[in-house]
Amino acid sequence: MKMRKELWFGFTLMGIIIVGALYMLLSAPVIERGHIGLLMLSLVVVAIMLGFPTAFTLMGMGMIFTWLAYEKDWHKTLDLMVQAAYKVMGNDVLISIPLFVFMGYLVERANLIERLFKSIHLALARVPGALAVATLVTCAVFATATGIVGAVVTLMGLLAFPAMLRAGYNIKLSSGAITAGGCLGILIPPSVLLIVYGATAGVSVVQLYAGAFFPGIMLAGLYIAYVIILAKVKPSLAPPLSAEDRKVPLPPLTQRFARSPNAHVLPGMLGALKGRANQDVPTSYILKQLGIVAMPLVIFAFLGLWGYQAVTAAPEDDNPSGMQKIDDASPSAPPGGSLAEPPSDGALKVPADSGALQEPPADAGAPKEPPAEGAALKEPPAEGGVKAPPASGGVQVPPSAAGVQEPPGGASVQEPPGAGVKEPGAPRPASSRVAAPEGFWITLGVFGALLALFYVFLSFARLEVFKMLLTSFFPLMVLILAVLGSIVLGLATPSEAAAVGAFGGFLLAAAYRQLTMSVVKESVFLTAKTSAMVCWLFVGSAIFSAAFALLGGQELVERWVLSMNLSKTQFLLLSQVIIFILGWPLEWTEIIVIFMPIFIPLLDKFGVDPLFFGLLVALNLQTAFLSPPVAMAAFYLKGVSPPHVTLNQIFLGMMPFMAIQVLAIFLLYIFPGIGLWLPQLLYAR
Repeated sequence: MKMRKELWFGFTLMGIIIVGALYMLLSAPVIERGHIGLLMLSLVVVAIMLGFPTAFTLMGMGMIFTWLAYEKDWHKTLDLMVQAAYKVMGNDVLISIPLFVFMGYLVERANLIERLFKSIHLALARVPGALAVATLVTCAVFATATGIVGAVVTLMGLLAFPAMLRAGYNIKLSSGAITAGGCLGILIPPSVLLIVYGATAGVSVVQLYAGAFFPGIMLAGLYIAYVIILAKVKPSLAPPLSAEDRKVPLPPLTQRFARSPNAHVLPGMLGALKGRANQDVPTSYILKQLGIVAMPLVIFAFLGLWGYQAVTAAPEDDNPSGMQKIDDASPSAPPGGSLAEPPSDGALKVPADSGALQEPPADAGAPKEPPAEGAALKEPPAEGGVKAPPASGGVQVPPSAAGVQEPPGGASVQEPPGAGVKEPGAPRPASSRVAAPEGFWITLGVFGALLALFYVFLSFARLEVFKMLLTSFFPLMVLILAVLGSIVLGLATPSEAAAVGAFGGFLLAAAYRQLTMSVVKESVFLTAKTSAMVCWLFVGSAIFSAAFALLGGQELVERWVLSMNLSKTQFLLLSQVIIFILGWPLEWTEIIVIFMPIFIPLLDKFGVDPLFFGLLVALNLQTAFLSPPVAMAAFYLKGVSPPHVTLNQIFLGMMPFMAIQVLAIFLLYIFPGIGLWLPQLLYAR
């Protein structure tokens, strides 16, 4: 009965689309070719909703309507198909997709997610709604490493969903946390969605990654804040963990010298080193544990010193030799002009406004012989020759042979700029460092305070949790920072960073002894399947977009939108509402490849930055996985959930998180710096 209701909903939506298309054709005073293009668009949406493959539906519809547009000329139609396919094959941006997907499948099969979830939920055991918060944090970290929504939702459904149900969590809250957290992978880099949007809109994927970083963190933070507030207001929906669930078992050797799991680490270990408590415990074991305890302090000291060296280094001189051209009129030139080597002909040529000696004009007669060595310079006659400049800052003729004197009212002769600069490659003196900015000391103080709190509250139980994080959370963070850091800082292209990430996935799988031939074979097969789907979508989208433009559909849409006299805000609101509604029946891939080519040409008309528009779209397309009836995250979770959990309960659990996504879109629009600050800082857009 429930499936019949969903079918009725789908058929009703398709009926509305068909009726709307027919009404548009019949009500138009003159049926143009653009109306045929809009009819093609409507038929594509209906065919996709009926279950036809998206890529081949786009190609088929595009070929048929291109054939009609070319007046049944098959040669031109086939030429268009070949050109569109070749254009996709020559797109370098798409190379990174299979590499990122392969990295995700390898990391998924390294079985890190179970250790990650356990360590995070023990670390956050005292937070309200700890299991749901740990689920969201785990999803965010794992989604950043994999970017595969189906894999994250399925694994968390197998791992976290039973744990939350056993702890008495509400089914709707539990399912909403898993589905919403699993969808973060389509927003947080390295996201395949951002690559597809960048290739479609012609926007730099590097800047998209930098721009999507903070919006992704903001959305995950809003999810976590909602769960904590809800668990605090209604504890029955997310009961606190029992003492048994919060218990952290200690290793047998640690139990011999630890008074209790809640005892402080440093006094216990130092006392064990010099007391009788370590009679049965090897000293090397205690020293190893102390080394793990000191690791955060060592890392903090290293990063602090490295950061201080980086922020206090003096800027590099663009002219390390210290030479300055004689015709350089920059403000940094000393008064009276620059000192320069005379040209080969012996004439001193300097700018007329420099205040220095000037070459006599051509009509002043033949130049006189230079004075003998040691003779004093004589003032030239008033009617010709070299004249003293009227300004007091210039070099005046000395009255005697005693040497050049300081001109009245002028400054003393200064050393030419760059004279004290050492040879290139010479060590920079200590005095050349600049003062560290205030922000550096504030950041250092904040992290120092956090480190002090870590050591103040470090017990034996928390040390075991920290060790669990060292083997689950930190390897993933190193991989993520290596991949994203190299992209954002401009050290590597997305394709090169994706290759490094795939190699890092190999290393992780090997380190956790999961790198087998079957794992590699399955990962390669799934990667080829996903990459082929994306590439065929691009081919179909290229053919469809060409047919749509050929029929004049794009021009008709532009005329219709511009005739409404919308402001920039109204246009953004209209476009995001359309994308939000399209997220109900369609997936994000279909929305990007079909409708983005319609919206992108309109951005210049309203002065909208394509990068900012892409961030809004990426946030908006989160709803494509959370909005029924084609909410794929719900079906992923339903496939691994207990039988008593219904699909409607999962849908209802996703609704509050979808509302949070809408709130995040408005926050990004009101405060665009959330997404644009980092790209502007790094790339000076």
